[in-house]
Amino acid sequence: MSSESNKQFITHYLQQLSGKPKPAEVVARFVDDVSLKEHIQMFEEAFPRYELTIDDMVAEGDKVALRATFRGVQQGDFQGIPASGREVSIPVMLIYRIAGDKIVQFWLNADGLGLLQQLGAVPVPA
Repeated sequence: MSSESNKQFITHYLQQLSGKPKPAEVVARFVDDVSLKEHIQMFEEAFPRYELTIDDMVAEGDKVALRATFRGVQQGDFQGIPASGREVSIPVMLIYRIAGDKIVQFWLNADGLGLLQQLGAVPVPA
C-alpha cells in the first residue's frame, strides 16, 4: 500500500471505532497486533466509546504517524482507579505499521500524568 492509501486506511479505522463501541470482531477487521487489541479492550472497558480525534497525520512507507486527542468518560475501572464519571482529554502520539490491510504494530506516547490528574488519582500542582 502507498503512504496515501495507508493514511486513508487509518482514517477509515478511526472513523469506524472512534466514539463507538469497539467489539473484538470490528477491531479484528483492522488490527492484527495482539497488544493493540488488548490496549483497545482495556481502554474501552474503562472509557466506553472513547474517541481519538486526528489532529495531524503523516505517512511514509508502511507507517502512519498521528498527533491525536483522546477523549472519554471513565465509566469502568482503570489501572486500579474505580470509575469516576470524569471526562478526560489528553494528547497522544501514535505510529501504526500497516501490512496486508491490517495494523501489525503500533507505538504510543500519551500524557499519562495528565490522565491520572484528570481522574483525580494524582494531585495537580498548585
